[in-house]
Amino acid sequence: MSNTVYYLLAVLVMAVATYIPRALPFALFRKPIKSRFIKSFLEYMPVAVLAAMTFPAIFDSTSSVWSAVIGMAVALVFSYFNFSLLPVALLSSGAVLITELLMFGWM
Repeated sequence: MSNTVYYLLAVLVMAVATYIPRALPFALFRKPIKSRFIKSFLEYMPVAVLAAMTFPAIFDSTSSVWSAVIGMAVALVFSYFNFSLLPVALLSSGAVLITELLMFGWM
């Protein structure tokens, strides 16, 4: 299986995994849901599934675990301070790039 097919399949699986918990309540419940527990469960389930699927890939995506840890730490810090997705992604990717260049040289 080529990398492109693997990545497309991974995106498809993630899309289905996040779509099902959002669409299932519409199919199962006719009346509005009043339980706070069920509402919060259905709200956080897609995020939890997506995080569980992508978190292990963070450590395999770089040539060194240390650069992955630094990139993740940068992403967590800027996410904590309510930066939007694009700056967090760019800053964490930049941190990984700088760490890789410092660890393995410029070329």
